[in-house]
Amino acid sequence: MSYQPEFLETRAVIKHGQYAVIPPETRKKNVIPGFADVDFYILASPKLGAKSTFYTATVMPGGKTTQPYQQEGIEVFLYVHQCKAALDVKVGSKSCALTQGGYAFVPEGTPLEFINNTEEAITIFLYRKRYERIAGHEAEIVISNIHDVKEIENGVDNVFYRDLLPDHLGFDVSMLTLSFEPDGRHSGCETHVQEHCAYVISGQGFYLLGEDWVQVKDEDFIWMGPFTQQGAYATGRTRFTYIYSKECNREEAL
Repeated sequence: MSYQPEFLETRAVIKHGQYAVIPPETRKKNVIPGFADVDFYILASPKLGAKSTFYTATVMPGGKTTQPYQQEGIEVFLYVHQCKAALDVKVGSKSCALTQGGYAFVPEGTPLEFINNTEEAITIFLYRKRYERIAGHEAEIVISNIHDVKEIENGVDNVFYRDLLPDHLGFDVSMLTLSFEPDGRHSGCETHVQEHCAYVISGQGFYLLGEDWVQVKDEDFIWMGPFTQQGAYATGRTRFTYIYSKECNREEAL
């Protein structure tokens, strides 16, 4: 590995409790027990100020869970980001092969297992959050692909979204994609209680985060804390799209 030319510099911006932008060139590999031949990169955690965690992971050929991935009270969302074939996944008693864009929601208390039976590395995202249970409602296993989910106009010209999870009180989090055509933007600056973990899967944009305008592009991770001012413009010649989390359906604890 060669040295960075001239002075050391970075596009990463970290403001604890407010927001973070973490580009791929700044990340360092982590080892997490219970996996073999899987390289993890931890991008969000409570140490940053988040209520959730967000990992990217490279699953090498033969890479797998070595035991069911299951933690009491923790729900998981798995997304297959880069894949030439398919990742073999088992959620509870349901088995599937997730191709690029495939995803699985794993309710709390449900075991998750996967293995890469191909000859190419596969990149995935893992989002984890402590489930906020309410009486009389349960979340269920969801297995699908973003390409099979209808895209809906966001109420703003040239902005579209997909809602990837069911809309009922059993779910305390939504997972969505948001896409901006080259001249698309948010209708205005947003400020709300929900945090977001967002990963740019295509294009580039100019994002207002707090009081800062930050350029973001394909493969950047963005964490937005509660009540952080936010809004974006697409700035490239292709669609600017990211997949993101959003808490929902729960009252704030006192």
